[in-house]
Amino acid sequence: MQKLLLLIIVAISLGGAFKYFHDHSNASPSAAALSSPQQPTRSVQGQVLSSNAMPAIRLKFSQDFKYIGSQDFILYDVARAEQHFFVDADKQGRIRRLYWVQFEGYLPSNTNTYRYTANKTVNIGGFDFIADAYARNTRANPGRADSDGSRARAYLEKQGYRMMSDEVMSQRLVHLVDEAKRNELMIIYLEDLSGTGLSAADLAAGGSAATRWEELSKGLLERAIKGMEVSR
Repeated sequence: MQKLLLLIIVAISLGGAFKYFHDHSNASPSAAALSSPQQPTRSVQGQVLSSNAMPAIRLKFSQDFKYIGSQDFILYDVARAEQHFFVDADKQGRIRRLYWVQFEGYLPSNTNTYRYTANKTVNIGGFDFIADAYARNTRANPGRADSDGSRARAYLEKQGYRMMSDEVMSQRLVHLVDEAKRNELMIIYLEDLSGTGLSAADLAAGGSAATRWEELSKGLLERAIKGMEVSR
């Protein structure tokens, strides 16, 4: 009788242990994926960037763009960011166009959420993206030294690349991965603006070419979509 009672106690204890480990393994995917930089969630082969989580997606870029690498870091002490770069550049490393892909998610240590004003959305390959565009002079408006943009420029320079000029035009596409809005995929398509003979100041509100911005931004979005294939 004592042996039977002992076996019952052991069985109950083990059952509790198995339940604990099962519950632990069902922790938030975002926390697991974003807190461990060694987890092989993304890879690049040729022109294809594949992600198996947050989100599961396949991005194939035009042959005109060369993959030059990736980096990951903690952004503003609240989020993990992983950047990948495909560039169209000349032999001197001067970039005409580029795709900057960023997987980003808040760390489990906070409760922040991504908040965007969705003035325009597009569906690409079954994924909904918030779309916005802007022209900018990167020398006049470099942004914070610890921003993802500054880190992207530093990485490109380290690899021997730089924009042809400080005048650029960018299309940003943002896909919110989860309902909680704590993880995002951001794709930025960027072009050198100097070839148009215009500056960011020209295209700004009140600028000499402000009325052309709608036309130019429409073409920018079309080229951004045309240069890549998005699928699940």
